[in-house]
Amino acid sequence: MNDIPFCGKDVHQADYKSAKIIVLPVPYDETATWQKGAELGPKAILEASAHVELYDIETCIEVHYLGIHTLQIPYLPKSPEKLTQFIRKNFSSLIKDEKFPVMLGGNHSITPGAVQGIKEYISNLSVLQLDAHADLRESYNGSPLNHACVMARVKEICPAVQVGIRSLGREEYEKLDKSRIFFAKDIIFEDHWVEDAVELLSSNVYVTIDLDVFDPSIMPSTGTPEPGGLGWYQIIGLLKQVAMKRNVVGFDVVELMPNKHNKSPDFIAAKLIYQFLSYIFKNG
Repeated sequence: MNDIPFCGKDVHQADYKSAKIIVLPVPYDETATWQKGAELGPKAILEASAHVELYDIETCIEVHYLGIHTLQIPYLPKSPEKLTQFIRKNFSSLIKDEKFPVMLGGNHSITPGAVQGIKEYISNLSVLQLDAHADLRESYNGSPLNHACVMARVKEICPAVQVGIRSLGREEYEKLDKSRIFFAKDIIFEDHWVEDAVELLSSNVYVTIDLDVFDPSIMPSTGTPEPGGLGWYQIIGLLKQVAMKRNVVGFDVVELMPNKHNKSPDFIAAKLIYQFLSYIFKNG
C-alpha cells in the first residue's frame, strides 16, 4: 500500500505541506465479530481509485487539483483503546494543520478517535452516520470500543444523526433518540427526509459512511450485509445537500471487505469518496 496514492499516480499529487486533502488509510479489523477482511479495504479502495475519472460532470471540477496527499502508516496499534488514541492524535494534527481528512477503513472501530481529534479544534460539531446498523451497544465482545459500539462512543462526544438504519438490538432500540434516526424502511421510497436530516445537523459536520448502508445488491462486499439498503443516488443526494448546507470537516468510509472476484464494490467506494470531495470543494 506504500506506493498507492489516492486516485493513482497520474493525478495532481501533492506533498503534505501543499495538499488540502489528506487521505489516511487505516487497515484495522481487530474487533470484527463475524467476517474478517475489512483490513484489506483501504488498499482495495486506493487501487480502484486510480480508475475513477477525475473530471466530475455534476460539479464541473477536478477536485484533485486542490492537492491530495495519501499518508502511510508504518505502525497500527492492535488494541482498540490504543488505536482510538492513535487516530485521535493524527486527526488532531490534521485539523491543526488546516487539512481536510479522509479516513479509509478498516472496520467502524476507527471512527470515535477521529471525532475526538476533530472536536479538539472544531466546536458546534455533529456526526452524520450512514449505516445499516445503529452501533449503539455500550459494550460488545467485552469491549466498549467494538465496531458495534461506535455511535454510543460518538454520542458521548457530540450529537449525531443516523441514516439508513435497519438492524439493531432491543437494548439499542430502547436508548434511541427517535427524533434523530432515519430508518431505511421509512425513507426508501421518500425524498423529503434528506432536508429533515440535514436540518438536524449542526454547522460543522463529520460524516461516517459504513458501506453497508448501501443495499447489498450493489455493495455485497461488507462484513455484515443487510437487505433493504439505500441506492447510489439516495446516498449521494444526501451527501450533496450536506455539502451545500453545512461545513463538512472530514469523513470516513469503512467496512469494505474486498472480494477478488468482484471489484465493483471497491470502485463504488472510491467513486463515492471522489464524488463527495467534489461536492464539498465545488466552490473552493
